[in-house]
Amino acid sequence: MILYLHGFRSSPRSFKAQLMAARMHRLGLGHDWACPQLPPSPLAAVVDAQRLLTGVSADELTIVGSSLGGYYATYLAEKVGCRAVLLNPATRPYDDLGKWLGEQPMWHGGGSIVVEPRHLDELRMIDVAQITRPERYYLVAATGDQTLDYRDMVAKFPGAKLTLIEGSDHGISDFANYMDDVLRFAGIDVAPSPDAASPFAGK
Repeated sequence: MILYLHGFRSSPRSFKAQLMAARMHRLGLGHDWACPQLPPSPLAAVVDAQRLLTGVSADELTIVGSSLGGYYATYLAEKVGCRAVLLNPATRPYDDLGKWLGEQPMWHGGGSIVVEPRHLDELRMIDVAQITRPERYYLVAATGDQTLDYRDMVAKFPGAKLTLIEGSDHGISDFANYMDDVLRFAGIDVAPSPDAASPFAGK
């Protein structure tokens, strides 16, 4: 199973989530894919995510987290003992999101969320100071991330499998080039695919 956790102000409609969902369905593995809409409360988000994992063996699970979702994925991977793929993950969101308190528009499909001071406290509550078993982690970090510093990501996950993308951006708009590596890390046998030319790339 792959559980995909989206980032701040994002949703299952993000291009990376859609790209992975489409690939999983083409591989006949749509039943092994989950990508919930996460609530603004970090504690509620990890509780909702963990509820989807009931009955799933840690050896059969990979959590893929993008940005803030990568922060959640780290917490859950340590708690559950599964693999995690981190796509430009947030490392100190309790500091970074302080400037985003209040009502914030969603990136996809309209609507908004309200970020409250207590959410910053909740983020601190689920912080992972140091990962265990780094071989369970795969970090994909872009040097061109305009939102987060890739050097913080690399320092946070010493010993993890690493793909360091020269350039790109926070959303990893060229994610199609790396998606099959993510799936292989999750233990999925992927066939050659045309995804590198996906129309989603760059969006």
